[in-house]
Amino acid sequence: MTHNQQVDLIRRCRGFIFDLDGTIYLGEELLPGAQKVISLLRMAGRRFLFLSNKPLATRRDYAEKLTRLGIPCAENEVLNSLLVFTNHLKRTIPDARVLPVGEPLFERTLAGAGFVVTRNPDEADVVAVSFDRTFDYDKLDRAYRAAKRGAKLWATNPDKLCPMPGYELPDCGCMIAAIEAAAGRSFDLVVGKPSPLIVAAALDMLGLAAAECALAGDRLETDMAMARNSGLIPILVLTGVTSREKAAGLQNSGVIVLENIGELAEMLE
Repeated sequence: MTHNQQVDLIRRCRGFIFDLDGTIYLGEELLPGAQKVISLLRMAGRRFLFLSNKPLATRRDYAEKLTRLGIPCAENEVLNSLLVFTNHLKRTIPDARVLPVGEPLFERTLAGAGFVVTRNPDEADVVAVSFDRTFDYDKLDRAYRAAKRGAKLWATNPDKLCPMPGYELPDCGCMIAAIEAAAGRSFDLVVGKPSPLIVAAALDMLGLAAAECALAGDRLETDMAMARNSGLIPILVLTGVTSREKAAGLQNSGVIVLENIGELAEMLE
């Protein structure tokens, strides 16, 4: 695809989905051009939302952070795996007894949604796993024992690492790998990108079909996989976890590769 063809494709998009960490910001700093891209979309009346696999904050927290960094944002412009996880559990197993492997926000969210939260592996119907910076042997052991009893294994997101300025944090994928190794079985469900569940939730919020939207993100295994599997226009930025060397292998793949999200502003203009 030539550059002109890419520009034409972008200009015809009615909706845009933006990853956050590594795409719009890194830590507490906006990445180059992020503010301008969102401003252009607002002025043009185009629909967009921010989509994050990271379950360590609420939608309101993310909206407040974006606003603080210079991109005015409302809570209903944000979607994350925490919300998708909770909503799907409510729809499918509304009376579930849940053993959480996660941080206090995850436990509070599950309890606030009406689930019985337990630390007893003999009581759990579902082991709910999230990005957990307090993950330890006790949590691993409880999850293992519940899994051996037949509890379902569900997780918020598959990301192995979370990009930060100058380094990366072990993410939910590491908790998943440890529990799978102990339990000797794979997870039954992971709701975050690239799951069809989170795609459907995002498109429902936008009120658009996948073919009318583009997704901009920094990960091949989540963002780009989700875009390509669901028919979204894939836009890869090189400001997160994907190196230029890995991106070089995407030639003629249909993925639009940008140095940073600011290059999207140039295409929109």
